[in-house]
Amino acid sequence: MKLYNPNYTLDYPVSVSPLGEISGYPVRPGMFDFNGAMAMPCGVNFTIHTHEGTSCELLLFHRNEEEPYAVLPFPEEYKIGDVYSMIVFGLNIEDFEYAYRIDGPYVPEKGLIFDRNAILLDPYARAVTGRSEWGHRDYRHYRARVVKDIYDWGNMPQSSKELCDLIIYELHVRGFTRHASSGVEHKGTFAGLKEKIPYLKELGINAVELMPIFEFDETNSAREVDGKQLLDYWGYNTVGFFAPNLEYVATDEYNHEGTELKDLIKTLHENDIEVILDVVFNHTAEGNEKGPVFSFKGLDNQVYYMLTPDGNYYNFSGCGNTLNCNHPIVQQLIMECLRYWTVNYRVDGFRFDLASILGRNEDGSPMNNPPLLRSLSYDPVLSNVKLIAEAWDAGGMYQVGCFPASRRWAEWNGRYRDAMRSFLKGEAWEAWNAAWSISGSGDLYGGMYSIYKGDYAGYNSCVNFLTCHDGFTLYDLYSYNEKHNYQNGWNNTDGANDNRSWNCGAEGETNDPEVLSLRRRMIRNACAVLMCSRGAPMFLAGDEFGNTQYGNNNCYCQDNEISWLDWSLLEKNREQFEFFRFMIAYRKKHPVISRQLPDAVCGMEPLHTHDVNAEKLNIPRNARTLAVSFAGYDKKKGCDDLVYVAVNTYWYDVVITLPILQSGTAWYLSVNTYGDGEGRYTYPEGKETRIDGSFIMRPRSVAVFTGQSTGYRH
Repeated sequence: MKLYNPNYTLDYPVSVSPLGEISGYPVRPGMFDFNGAMAMPCGVNFTIHTHEGTSCELLLFHRNEEEPYAVLPFPEEYKIGDVYSMIVFGLNIEDFEYAYRIDGPYVPEKGLIFDRNAILLDPYARAVTGRSEWGHRDYRHYRARVVKDIYDWGNMPQSSKELCDLIIYELHVRGFTRHASSGVEHKGTFAGLKEKIPYLKELGINAVELMPIFEFDETNSAREVDGKQLLDYWGYNTVGFFAPNLEYVATDEYNHEGTELKDLIKTLHENDIEVILDVVFNHTAEGNEKGPVFSFKGLDNQVYYMLTPDGNYYNFSGCGNTLNCNHPIVQQLIMECLRYWTVNYRVDGFRFDLASILGRNEDGSPMNNPPLLRSLSYDPVLSNVKLIAEAWDAGGMYQVGCFPASRRWAEWNGRYRDAMRSFLKGEAWEAWNAAWSISGSGDLYGGMYSIYKGDYAGYNSCVNFLTCHDGFTLYDLYSYNEKHNYQNGWNNTDGANDNRSWNCGAEGETNDPEVLSLRRRMIRNACAVLMCSRGAPMFLAGDEFGNTQYGNNNCYCQDNEISWLDWSLLEKNREQFEFFRFMIAYRKKHPVISRQLPDAVCGMEPLHTHDVNAEKLNIPRNARTLAVSFAGYDKKKGCDDLVYVAVNTYWYDVVITLPILQSGTAWYLSVNTYGDGEGRYTYPEGKETRIDGSFIMRPRSVAVFTGQSTGYRH
């Protein structure tokens, strides 16, 4: 055993001395108000709590060894309330891993399943060990490491961007660069993503939403189907809430304190790109009564999980168990976790998976004013971070537009996805929902006021999306009528059946030029509408260059070419990439799309929907063609900002008329997804085509017009 190294110190003084000895180690009662393990100049402070547990042991392990080299029982005098805390002197944090054993009653029908032999992971572990490389376990049990958690963030201020200013790009850290075509040195890692930052800048992205990066075990449900190993690739089964997944690290980061992830976040911030984490507080990887016991079950099963009256697990997550989020102990864990990632990793926001579970009571019933959501809304450390809810769960609760504490929270706008998918492929009965969606879903979010700023903030309440990790890619949305999930091993019974997709005339891959042309146009339509809708736009990584999952709409287990981004498609579909890039830049140039500006000088109303005749402001319920206008005065530019978005889902030409503008101002065509016959779909500023009076909308196309002074042209 290596004893304490006097050259290893932290920046704060701690003056304590041992009061006793356990298993040969000098010890004393610890710091009871600090959860987890903390390095100190004299040793390490260990704190853990259990309500029903009757005794606790600290286990110390050498790296890569199964059995502990030291077992330190906590004396009763080292306990206050339900909290055990002990400082162990003479420990060097680089030399050991740790875990716990808790004894207590075993009465399963009451939810008590203590096992004095179970080796338990610290729920507050800042680093989790147990695996050496992706897809392989080193040993049977999870253990934790103590970290110093010191990093120089410099004078970097917290981002001041509002949600509506973001272009959110959802990606999987491993899948983003794992493919051989990615061209990065460190494939499938935080470092690999860092290498792609210039690409994100070129595209115009200013926020990345990372699918789960908390420690998870991809081997937890490993199986083989048709000779291929399937893993828990997505990572929606959390093992440790405070620990980054070390298998996303390019080098051996056993003693590197999360440095690679912090370097990534710092570099993203230096390039004006925010970081949003997809967090999973609705369940854990321990599963139901048949699942493993590695942490929460062994500490306080009846505290951390929602249990039925007979001691079984409620399953509102669809993954076996449901975290008891509104129990005060679990509330505290979640609050401390989010604070930790905000302070120690400078994260800008959190997207909460199946967030409706966060509003369920301990018996599973919905709460009117959930204490957890209220606490998160008013927490001073979290006051400037984005809180984004996936406002539904697997138990049937759907809260889009009415998520509790929604004045502070934004939502994934599920209605936008459904309505726009349906309308764009020609389902005219969705016209009204589509018009509301493009306009900012004012029927869902309008009239809200920020609890901090006191002004209209409906445009900061929704995240608009047509694609995300869960479902078809944008290419597949217009290439498949049906899901093709057979390679998942469930006989195509998994994944959503309600995809609202359209194959444009041929299922899957085809060489038919007419089908391929229509698919490309439908993708342009989707991109144009998304970028011209009020509310923060989000799309799935790879959509901008036609990435496909071959019709699989539930790739949670596919750690292979089905899920990995094929970067060779970037050159093959460069035209599509350039269209995305133009639309992102266009949105940024026209803030009137994102938010309500002061009234336009020209007198146009700030926001309105239009029939094919722009003077008709009410659209038919079953309209196949509609338009939305945005108008306001841009103080920075000193002129009106006018945008007119027209969507024709009909399969014939439709003549539309544009709103009449004041003398000296005219409409100019900026985007036409049908094209001009010469492969041009966008018109940069200064090269737009002037449109007087009317315009012929070609079949299944989107056109975007910009109102400008006629005097700016020569």
